[in-house]
Amino acid sequence: MSGLIEIERLTKRFGAFTAVDDVSFSVAKGEVLGFLGPNGAGKSTTMRMLAGFMTPTSGTARICGKDVVDHPVAAKRQLGFLPEGAPTYPEMSVFAFLQFCGRARGFHRSELTDRVMRAIGLTQLEGVRLQPVETLSKGFKRRVGLAAALLHDPAVLVLDEPTDGLDPNQKHEVRNLIRAMAPDKAIVISTHILEEVAAVCTRAVVIARGRVVADATPAELAGMGPSMDAVFRSLTLPAEAEARAA
Repeated sequence: MSGLIEIERLTKRFGAFTAVDDVSFSVAKGEVLGFLGPNGAGKSTTMRMLAGFMTPTSGTARICGKDVVDHPVAAKRQLGFLPEGAPTYPEMSVFAFLQFCGRARGFHRSELTDRVMRAIGLTQLEGVRLQPVETLSKGFKRRVGLAAALLHDPAVLVLDEPTDGLDPNQKHEVRNLIRAMAPDKAIVISTHILEEVAAVCTRAVVIARGRVVADATPAELAGMGPSMDAVFRSLTLPAEAEARAA
């Protein structure tokens, strides 16, 4: 297994409940991976472990060759992470919050200002840069979180529902930005929306009940068989004939 992102047999248990079960995949430079699955499938837990915000029960995750548990600071230097909810300091202005994030990354003076303004430009936040974050719509708050993830121009981006709360035009802009960045990065986009994967991803991994059930291109995934887009219903009937009739 090789790539800017490497996940090997990653497992997370909460007591008797297994949220992520023996998950393995890698993402190379230039790939945009759609991480698909229904709510509760284990997507966010996997991404939190990859980002170093949650310790695995077993298995390993590496970013640019750095183990996220053994070398967390080195791994996080290469990572831009947009978590679910994108936490911010709501009383800060957009510009002040991004300055704060930049200083935490070790940038100062003109380099700090340049990086903040570049992130604001990429995410089209110029018109709200002096507004307190708490006054923004859900879509704009999501873009502030994305700007913070892009500040240090990381080699790896891990984005949890990056277009959540965005209107159609904003979704189009964010997808164009992801496509523009893709050749120089490894990007993982967690979503439960197949449209999102078809729009920007070169590959898709599907997870259900904590386990990987498919790893294919979006086109391959769409054509995997007659069961795609089917609805299954479980019935309790006393005889096979009645079941077939139902």
